[in-house]
Amino acid sequence: MNRLVRVLLLVALPAVWTVTLEAQSVGRAAAESLRFDDIRFDPPEAEMHEVGGVPVLFIEDHSVPLVSVFASFKGGYARFPRSHYAAATALPSLLRYGGTLTLPPDSVDEILEHYAIQTSFGTGGEAVVASLNTLTEHLPLALRLWAELLREPGFDEDQVAVWRGRAVEQIRRRPDNPQTLAFSEFNRLLYGDHPIGWEMDLGDLGPESLTGDRLREIHGRIVCPGQMVIGASGDVSWPELEAQLEVILSDWPRCGDELPRSPLPDIRREAGVFLIPRDLEQSVIVMAHPTAVRLSENAEYYAAQIGNSILGSGGFSSRLLARVRTEEGYAYSASSLWTMPRRYDGLLGAITRTRPENTVPAIRAILETMEDMAAAPPTSDEVRTGVDRIVNGFVFNFETPAQIVSRRMFYLAQDLPSDWLERYLGGVQGVTPASIHRVFEENLRPEAMTILVVGDPERIGREGLESLGPITVLDLEIGR
Repeated sequence: MNRLVRVLLLVALPAVWTVTLEAQSVGRAAAESLRFDDIRFDPPEAEMHEVGGVPVLFIEDHSVPLVSVFASFKGGYARFPRSHYAAATALPSLLRYGGTLTLPPDSVDEILEHYAIQTSFGTGGEAVVASLNTLTEHLPLALRLWAELLREPGFDEDQVAVWRGRAVEQIRRRPDNPQTLAFSEFNRLLYGDHPIGWEMDLGDLGPESLTGDRLREIHGRIVCPGQMVIGASGDVSWPELEAQLEVILSDWPRCGDELPRSPLPDIRREAGVFLIPRDLEQSVIVMAHPTAVRLSENAEYYAAQIGNSILGSGGFSSRLLARVRTEEGYAYSASSLWTMPRRYDGLLGAITRTRPENTVPAIRAILETMEDMAAAPPTSDEVRTGVDRIVNGFVFNFETPAQIVSRRMFYLAQDLPSDWLERYLGGVQGVTPASIHRVFEENLRPEAMTILVVGDPERIGREGLESLGPITVLDLEIGR
């Protein structure tokens, strides 16, 4: 570039820059002056029907030629004695893969694949759930097959053996995953011989545990109309769906003896430090104590939700992550937990992973951060961030009709009002710094924590751990 060109550029630049700034100023002013009508958010409401005594939630949606159907049955392994744990846990998988009384497992697989029918079966301890997704044109066939899987399971012996073998392998591999091991042992410590604290072991998988008679007994008491709620959404009218549901429900055998409610847990309330020795490059830390805050429509519940977000469940804006990761550099992640069940006490605590040498300092940093939550109210900005996270994400609870229906089914199962999510939104918007301070002051007891560490005792340092309280070493045996 010659000297004349360089001079011309230097002379021209200020003028160009001034013009650009002026254009930006005009454009910004114009943008800020724009006004829009308020956004109207009117998600579809699920209709409530009943077919053969079974509640049915339904949303008609012709946007795509698909139909989704859900079923939820009250009952799961938590409602049976420990002797039935394996069979009740295996039930959902065997409903899907165990064939029917008229169809072997491979024939079921071929039909599902040929017609592109998607199914799922699962359990959460208190319920068995199943779902179906199909093209509208195949709905009658898909519903009949799905109902046959639910009503008339074959419990194929080979598939039962496959499930047992998979369970045995999972037991053998459990010690290889430090985080899974920590969570399962922590539940056992706090809940003891209660379904929440149960973990499958080799004693649960004896020959008598998965017999056809045992599986049919459990199936007959759970998968029946008296325990059932159905949800459906998609490209079908209610009269069309009702007629097809009447076909599969009309002669479905009634339920057997009524299932008892799951027992209320007797949760450990004594403080303690427990160590599972493992030669690891990172210790896993889990700590918590019981609290009486439960899922309900009261100010305490909403304050605990936002307070937990501020403490550690809110990601990078939370206090635990700021202290443990940003300030101290002890761990990549740290988060709080505050479970709030409907019927019994929950847990308030925290989890993290860190280098063995940082185990005790990280625990102390977490406890100090918790103490700060009980010592003074959070800032208004912290509360606003926690509330905004829920408010701004509210619309994503209504993304699809299927999502709306399945959520309403959950409300029914928990005996919550049908508009619970809307009430929840209003509840969290009323949370204040003072209400959060009060709920932590009344419920947080750092000195009462049960602390479980999975890690290398030599690198952690026994003296450091003992400074937190007397240590109990857990010498675990595989499959105990």
